[in-house]
Amino acid sequence: MADTIPSPVALALAAQSPSPTILLLKRLWRERAARTGAVIVGFVLLAALSAPLVSNLLGHGPMQQFEDTALDEMGLPIGPTLDFPLGADGNGRDVFVRTLYGAQVSLIVGIPATTIAMIIGTAIGLVSGFFAGRTDRVISQGIDVALSFPFVVTALSLLALNRGGTGQPIVPPVVVVITIIALFSWAYFARLTRGLVLELRTSPMVEASRTIGASWVRIIWFDILPNILPTVFVYWAVQLPANIVAEATLSFLGVGIQAPMPSWGNMIAEAQRTSLYQDQPWFLAGPGLALFLTVVGFNTLSAGMRNVLDPNRTRT
Repeated sequence: MADTIPSPVALALAAQSPSPTILLLKRLWRERAARTGAVIVGFVLLAALSAPLVSNLLGHGPMQQFEDTALDEMGLPIGPTLDFPLGADGNGRDVFVRTLYGAQVSLIVGIPATTIAMIIGTAIGLVSGFFAGRTDRVISQGIDVALSFPFVVTALSLLALNRGGTGQPIVPPVVVVITIIALFSWAYFARLTRGLVLELRTSPMVEASRTIGASWVRIIWFDILPNILPTVFVYWAVQLPANIVAEATLSFLGVGIQAPMPSWGNMIAEAQRTSLYQDQPWFLAGPGLALFLTVVGFNTLSAGMRNVLDPNRTRT
């Protein structure tokens, strides 16, 4: 009985040992790509969160027009000043404030859409890969059909249905864009998850669980899912910037987030439509650089996460 009582030294060491989460965060921070990506993504998140504060400090709302102070005597927007750090657009609105609020829109659309797609695709991929056979063939054909639809054309068609008799949207555009992007993203997660599960379903770990009579739900939940989640989370970070670009594309085409609500896509579209960016590049620089920085940040972060979480990577 005395041998089973831990010593005070052992208890102290156990209390001082860091948790797996802390160890993982330390490994991620030691990885240069993950560290760089995290700093960039953190900067984008900080910019999005600070949008109301900056708006109050400058006294400029994202949809307010300041024709008297933001436009010159010829009706052209002014350049960068202390009051308008990135100048104004053709309607006399603060480009800097609108760019910060555009970050909120991109994250509000991109993060939920990618997360919903991850949950749906992972669940479908688990079922397809674990049961295999006829179930796998039917689901795989469904995934192929989903991937065969062209995103832009189908999205334009679906968004066109969201119009009432007066031309106003029936459902808020943000909700529709999130739904459409999720519907086009789940298949990538499903295909990835299916391939991972097909490799694990015949592994000794799963065979041992079957031998002791574990149910398929328990095998999937405790044996398979924990082993594929790191890869799925990495792919979430890969897919997120692609979905942010997808939202910007729809807004650029005029069917996503509608003006005057600021979105990087419709801001870039407005700059391109008015051609003011040719003489006043700050009109395009704000949303364009913000979109570029966000995509680079998440792609760099996902590359670093892949380096840390890849089980086949040799560690020093």
